[in-house]
Amino acid sequence: MPVPTHHTISYIELGVTDLAATRAFYESAFGWKFNDYGPTYSGVQPPDGAGEIGGLNTASDPSSQGPLVLLFSENLDATVDAVRGAGGTIAVPPYEFPGGRRFEFTDPSGNRLGVFADA
Repeated sequence: MPVPTHHTISYIELGVTDLAATRAFYESAFGWKFNDYGPTYSGVQPPDGAGEIGGLNTASDPSSQGPLVLLFSENLDATVDAVRGAGGTIAVPPYEFPGGRRFEFTDPSGNRLGVFADA
């Protein structure tokens, strides 16, 4: 398994209802950068801008029922604050699990994701 990188996921596409609001959320909460491919799709870059890890797509419906995507955080409490400050909603507050802590949130379009940190 690769070593987790702070606030990075493997490529995954999220359906969004408002591309600008959802982009602004991820820019503010996690420092993500974007590649624009027109008015309905933005490719997601990790905070360091290397490569592309996913996309935001207005042609797909947002879902809280799909697979739970987990982001890694080096400082879970700071990430909770960043999510709240960017307008996200904490769906499951931080809790301990074997090997670390995690929480779940929803973004402005209703996508549900989780964030974990090592113990």
